[in-house]
Amino acid sequence: MPSTINSSSYKIPIPIDGLQFYHHNDTFTLESGGSIPELTISYHTFGKLNKNKNNVIWVCHALTANSDVSDWWKNMFGSGKILDPKKHFIVCANIIGSCYGSTCPRSISSITQKAYGINFPLITIRDITKAHNLLRQHLAIKEISLCIGGSCGGHQVMEFAYLIPQKIKKIALLVTSARETAWAIASHAAQRLAIKADSTWQNNDNLAGQNGLKAARGMALLGYRTFNSYIDAQTDDSEKLENFKAASYINYQGKKLQDRFYAQCYFLLTKTLDTHHIGRGRGGIRVALNELKMPAFILSIESDVLIPPVEQHLLAEHIPNADFISLDSTYGHDGFLVEASTINDLLLDWLDKF
Repeated sequence: MPSTINSSSYKIPIPIDGLQFYHHNDTFTLESGGSIPELTISYHTFGKLNKNKNNVIWVCHALTANSDVSDWWKNMFGSGKILDPKKHFIVCANIIGSCYGSTCPRSISSITQKAYGINFPLITIRDITKAHNLLRQHLAIKEISLCIGGSCGGHQVMEFAYLIPQKIKKIALLVTSARETAWAIASHAAQRLAIKADSTWQNNDNLAGQNGLKAARGMALLGYRTFNSYIDAQTDDSEKLENFKAASYINYQGKKLQDRFYAQCYFLLTKTLDTHHIGRGRGGIRVALNELKMPAFILSIESDVLIPPVEQHLLAEHIPNADFISLDSTYGHDGFLVEASTINDLLLDWLDKF
């Protein structure tokens, strides 16, 4: 039977206060046909369930974030904000494959008694939401008032809503898409090439591929921001020949991820992103989106080059009860984090309708 445990089977790369752990002892079957003999899900909760048990907000985090939403979405968390623990019971789970406590390539296999490493099986966005649903059942949550996520967090929200449509009452989809685009898949493939260029990447230890991860992160950052944001913030004042601000910024951001994430987990999760397709096996994208009958808040950022506005327009066109909001920001895809204060106000105004 499933049980609650107090730790992960591997070293989490950074300290994260308040982590809770749920352990599912049964085999977890994957969409690909593979399986994991047992599953650990690490997560955070904030606030308490109300008497009617209808105050749950479920947050789905993006690629390298973690379940402590109070840390990375500060301007949306707290008294009077959309994520108010005095009013809501807020849940955020670390996705499987990530290295913040949930089962991932650095986990110890109960079969081999060694870390999975590069032998960890392919997981899909649907597998991640299937794990979310196990946690929901463990927490005895019967209804989710709002499920919200940005970027690949939005991928998860869509799949979660499709999986349990009667239990999720409203969804918020921020800078996301119905399927992973060829542009994004190509970006992920290039990043994996960077990791594979690190001769250590297949080693079965926590340092495997870390220099490749730094390079991959630098590549990814070109899609997270915009031409104008780099011009505005990273243009040098002097007529120098080297040591440019933009180069220093890429190195700095690459090192930050290198210090808080594992390359083998990142490699796996970029492949997970590639699998996203809400219409796979369901009659196509338009048919699948039409099944999402709950009210939907859809946010687009005009300068986003990674998941551009055309993708959110498609969602708004085919989700029956959708409201489309376009945000003018110079921050591109990262705007869903940087512009959190503005997005918070837009969401509060939207929720006032209900």
